[in-house]
Amino acid sequence: MPPSHLHRHAPPEVLSAIRRDLADRREWQGRLVVLAFAGLAGGAVVAFTWLCERASGLFTALYTAHPLAPLLLTPLLCAAIVALTRRFAAGASGSGIPQVIAALDPAVPSRSRGLFVSLRLALAKMGLTALGLLGGLPIGREGPSVQIAAGVMLHARRWLPPGASIRPHGLLVAGGAAGIAAAFNAPLAGVMFAIEELTPRMEQRSSGLVVAAIVLAGLVAVSAFGNSAYFGVIHAAPLDWTFLGPAALVVGVSGLVGGVFSRLLHTSLSGTGTDPASRWRRRQPVLFAAACGLVVAAVGVASGGASFGAGYHYTRELVAGQATLPLLYVTLRLVATWIALWSGVPGGLFAPSLAIGAGLGHDVALLCGSAGQSPALIALGMAGFLAAITQAPITAFIIVMEMVDGHALVLSLMAAALLSSLIARWIAQPLYPALAAGQLARLEPAKP
Repeated sequence: MPPSHLHRHAPPEVLSAIRRDLADRREWQGRLVVLAFAGLAGGAVVAFTWLCERASGLFTALYTAHPLAPLLLTPLLCAAIVALTRRFAAGASGSGIPQVIAALDPAVPSRSRGLFVSLRLALAKMGLTALGLLGGLPIGREGPSVQIAAGVMLHARRWLPPGASIRPHGLLVAGGAAGIAAAFNAPLAGVMFAIEELTPRMEQRSSGLVVAAIVLAGLVAVSAFGNSAYFGVIHAAPLDWTFLGPAALVVGVSGLVGGVFSRLLHTSLSGTGTDPASRWRRRQPVLFAAACGLVVAAVGVASGGASFGAGYHYTRELVAGQATLPLLYVTLRLVATWIALWSGVPGGLFAPSLAIGAGLGHDVALLCGSAGQSPALIALGMAGFLAAITQAPITAFIIVMEMVDGHALVLSLMAAALLSSLIARWIAQPLYPALAAGQLARLEPAKP
């Protein structure tokens, strides 16, 4: 007789394996429910994207017709958004990614997940973020898309058949990653985001279903927006040894500036600062938000409108080699983004980070007289700065690669993301987990 260990590794009987897999009707019903909600999550992100683009378009039209209008509109909307958020949807403030990470914490009881992720918060996030873009705030929609899609996916648990093995943890991971996939039109980035940011490991039984949900949400976005790179196609000249110096400078600056900016954001957004502005924010959050809105408007007017909004337009033109940036573009956008997020409005950091990174790459190209290598340096700046902020380098380089169709720069983008993330890690702790700890602190008053 053959040894028993050979039987354990024998190929399965095909028919019996199929029958065994199809026998549990509850499992298949659960999988169909998850996939249906993945499609709904992708559709919610598509609708959210459309809403944000319309809001940004209306602001642009208003600013073009009345260049000083933001000095009144932006403070009023900023204050109104913070007041509505604090009154009706406290869990919708900020990016949304820390809330999803907090909801995934094993210490959070099931009844408390609604503080961080729910269908109600998803709807509030959509409306409040769009209002922020209507006011010209330099915030992104990608982080909010994570919380929105996770809220839709978590709602699927109400429709799962009794006894299904699909857990809320898997729904949250699938939803959060599906939000990235649909927002960036980049399913591979969604998978890596799930691995790097949301969970260190996925259970074998649910990992295939999670990936299927992410891909399905991405396909919904592709059907709505088309299968084209969001920032167009980058046309990089063949790289040689002269590229090494400017590239190293882009990586170093991206990591350094990104690390300092991440540390500044953590101090500001955690609410633990002891400076007068932080104390004012705690005492009078709505009035503080109005002041932040006024600063954002003043910076935007001073920059000729370049620091308003998420920055997609300037980033797209930089990638295409068609943009002429105003003086101090990167500095003004850094200040405007920091102040807008500090105000407490719902809004993300991905798109502003890509815009800042693109500006850094453009500035280095001008400084080094490397105009022919400018597109490649811009892509490196985008990947490096996003990796420095998120400290998720693989996700960052895949997002940039897919958004600029930069497959010819794969190794360069990967190296830039890894090295910039390393430099930032010396300066600041990972931003989203640190902010998630602040979200978890909201549970303390509810403890017996």
